[in-house]
Amino acid sequence: MENGDHFQEISNPKYDCLLFDLDDTLYPFSSGLSAHVTKNIRDYMIQKLGIEDGIVPELCVSLYKTYGTTMAGLKAIGYDFDYDDFHGFVHGRLPYSILKPDPVLRGILLSLPIRRIVFTNSDDAHASRALHRLGLEGCFERIISFETLNPSKNLDIPDNKDGSDQPSSKGIFNFHEYICKPDPDIVLPKTPVVCKPSQDSFEKVFKMANIDPKKTLFFDDSIRNIKTGKSLGLHTVLVGTSVRTAGVDHALESIHNMKEAFPELWDANGKPESVKYTRKVSVETAVKA
Repeated sequence: MENGDHFQEISNPKYDCLLFDLDDTLYPFSSGLSAHVTKNIRDYMIQKLGIEDGIVPELCVSLYKTYGTTMAGLKAIGYDFDYDDFHGFVHGRLPYSILKPDPVLRGILLSLPIRRIVFTNSDDAHASRALHRLGLEGCFERIISFETLNPSKNLDIPDNKDGSDQPSSKGIFNFHEYICKPDPDIVLPKTPVVCKPSQDSFEKVFKMANIDPKKTLFFDDSIRNIKTGKSLGLHTVLVGTSVRTAGVDHALESIHNMKEAFPELWDANGKPESVKYTRKVSVETAVKA
């Protein structure tokens, strides 16, 4: 550098955080674990809540689509049950052995020089078991789960004002009848559960983990979750397909493709969006020019 020349580099990394869904994102849908989760949820609805088995499949799916999770929907329409009991029944009997260690993904994650956080609707125990089976312990700064977003729901306190253990006297909202004959004048009951894809769940995550959505890549297999994330400023990556749709910034067939899709993440400084230089030129240099 010539005498009198001074350069100042201003770096502005495009991303400083990666936010990952867990199920069917950090491991593929083809693992088959989701099918077992669905079966266990339906069994819980029949065995524990006494719902007629003939309507359970459609009810399970409709509640999921409307409220984000079937559990959130069941709570919304009036079923009173213990959250830990639900999670224990649904996840406690899963064949986690079908999840195999993924040393390739572990290497990819650990090589990243920026923050990595898991954001899942599942409970702590399930997240821990799944990540253990995948060999991904220690790859994330923190795990934000059902308990993180619903701390008061860990307490075995009846939701009913009368303190009883039975459903409220107002009865169960007939959601099955509603989906068979939708009535636009009916206002659906709200759920007490905070979960994706609600904006509230994302905003809570941003606050508790100090996340700037405009500098965060969000990986999820659910288009609903992706669309909410996109509406709040996240850069979105739909996992499990290579087809991009509205609200999707990027689409990856597999989470393993992230290194090819985002090579800039491995730059020591996150590869700046722009690099600007300022130069102070001495009088002598100016004359020579």
